[in-house]
Amino acid sequence: MYFTLLTPNSTPIFKYIVWILGKIMEGLFFVLDKIGIPNIGIAIILFTIFVNVCLIPLTYKQQKFSKLSLKMNPEIKAIQKKYNGKKDQDSMMKMQAETQAVYAKYGVSQAGSCVTLLIQFPILIALYRVIYQVPAYVTKIGDTFRVLANQIVATDNGAFITENTAELASVKSAISMYSKNLAKEGNLTNGIIDVLNRVSTSDMAQISEHYGLADCTINGQQILSTLDASGKVVTKGLLDTYNNFLGLNIVNSPINIIKESFASHAYLLMIMAILIPLLSGFSQWLSIKLSPSQPQAAGDNSTADSMAQSMKTMNVMMPLMSVWFAFTFPAGMGIYWTANAVVRIVLQIFMNKRIDKIDINELIEKNAEKSKKKLEQIQANQERMQAYAAMNTRSIQKKASYVNTAASDDKDIEEVNKPTNYAPGSLAAKANMVNEFNKRNSK
Repeated sequence: MYFTLLTPNSTPIFKYIVWILGKIMEGLFFVLDKIGIPNIGIAIILFTIFVNVCLIPLTYKQQKFSKLSLKMNPEIKAIQKKYNGKKDQDSMMKMQAETQAVYAKYGVSQAGSCVTLLIQFPILIALYRVIYQVPAYVTKIGDTFRVLANQIVATDNGAFITENTAELASVKSAISMYSKNLAKEGNLTNGIIDVLNRVSTSDMAQISEHYGLADCTINGQQILSTLDASGKVVTKGLLDTYNNFLGLNIVNSPINIIKESFASHAYLLMIMAILIPLLSGFSQWLSIKLSPSQPQAAGDNSTADSMAQSMKTMNVMMPLMSVWFAFTFPAGMGIYWTANAVVRIVLQIFMNKRIDKIDINELIEKNAEKSKKKLEQIQANQERMQAYAAMNTRSIQKKASYVNTAASDDKDIEEVNKPTNYAPGSLAAKANMVNEFNKRNSK
């Protein structure tokens, strides 16, 4: 599977979502840069908060649906029990009608939760793309990497990088993802930027030494940090400023950070690298626990029980998968997952309190009134449509009658004026000649 970092996404609709979120990310980084803290980790946290706040209406609707579903379930189950074993069309239609009546009673739609998730899904996927591929959407960071990539291309077209993947483990992983870019004519620079954005600190040091990247600057500022013999930073470069979050290089995966920290005896960094995946998994688990239980699907009890068991399994597997991915992906992704879960936990606490205050009886009364008005509106629209249809029918009939009458008149005239063969020299022939003569004179 190949990924293209610096090539704009071309998927219909999705590309516009990615573009918008990319602009938001760039705007946040621009503000941070102006106030003197150009940090990608902080930008990711602010970005996550901003997007979650924008999604509050959809999230609240989904939470409300889940909460009300818990109260609806006994009524839904009673309907299912009532029609259990009845498979004829009439019984199925009655069960569906009664189920819809329960949903209308509580003011929710059967497909409401699915629609909300369908709207949120492309936004969440776009979020991953922007956070995972920051240089493609934050111009200042992309331009900084481009200076390094241009020098690499000018030196040997990236041969050292592509031919020494056995020694450069993080480079090997990056090339396996972005080899399409490296092989594509005219896109080599972008491909190298893709790789550099995934290179560990130790591998970047070797690449820098081979290509002499330590002297690369942009706007008079040094891009890469200068290290001493022990690997300690002597002069901090721009990329370290951008990528450093609480001492961690968020471009590195926690596994790489743990290996490098252990080799250099930086045990505090190693502990922090371990904490990122663990916090990611724990926050995901806590968020699931605070979420209202998901409604059971309509159907027989065996189907509902099976879906409930599947949901329970997923609720356990998702946090565990989050821990694993956070260990192997760049630390920035783990920061995003943790920040996203924490923001959702805070929002869920406030939403749950608000939803718990809902008076069910009052809600049912309001929904009954809404249903009544909606029914009246539907009936009024139907009456207007019937009246309009009747008016059009009369108009069509009248037009048809007029056309038929006109055709009949034309036919009569045609019959009158139709030429007739008379016997030459007969009285009728002479009378016809006089008639034709009078017609010509009258014209």
